[in-house]
Amino acid sequence: MLRRLLLAIFLLLLPSFADAADITGVAKVRDGDSVVIGNTRIRLGGIDAPSADQLCLNTKGERWTCGVAARDALVKQTEGKTWLCHTRSVDRRGRTVARCEVDGQDIQKWLVQSGWALAYVRISKDYEADEAAAREAKAGMWHGAFIAPWDWRVRNKKTTILGATKPPDGAHAVLLASASGDVAPSPDCTIKGNVNSAGECIYHTPNSRWYTQIKMRISKGTRWFCSVEDAEAAGCRETRR
Repeated sequence: MLRRLLLAIFLLLLPSFADAADITGVAKVRDGDSVVIGNTRIRLGGIDAPSADQLCLNTKGERWTCGVAARDALVKQTEGKTWLCHTRSVDRRGRTVARCEVDGQDIQKWLVQSGWALAYVRISKDYEADEAAAREAKAGMWHGAFIAPWDWRVRNKKTTILGATKPPDGAHAVLLASASGDVAPSPDCTIKGNVNSAGECIYHTPNSRWYTQIKMRISKGTRWFCSVEDAEAAGCRETRR
């Protein structure tokens, strides 16, 4: 009887042990707070970074793709290095939520301190002090003007504009827009990406034959890129026509 009881307890605890397993390997960065290691999609817990198509304003009040910048900063910081991620839970999108280290460094802490992510205090207050330090140093997004990633995703028009730069009139409309919309996010980001009938992502430079005929609509999966490297990093190929 005792053996059966112990076996039942072990089976109940088994999923918890599995959930707590560490994940290690070289990561593919998808966004400022999401990566893939092997076949596991990982959401960096306790922080929130801008999506790749989120826009911010620089010190001159000009649009820039801060989401791309956050992603690229994470790529540069961790390229070729081994990640060690400690599993915490699984989110509603099926991603593993984890706290990750790269070369012994808390990578969430680095992102927040560098101004490429905010402390997600609804979930954890672990990185509040790091956010305060980034704000004081005007690091990353904090040097200009931006809205919190969680407000941007729901297009919250009443949200507070954050950052060191006084936002110009009409800033909310700009900051709530998407880099995937019908207007290029900046004069330096004019490469168009769209999805063809076969589901492939194709990019078109301004000199491409069909460039002017590509209509930029978020619902159609289009997006703007600032360079060929950006487009290819997102898995797109150059148009053959």
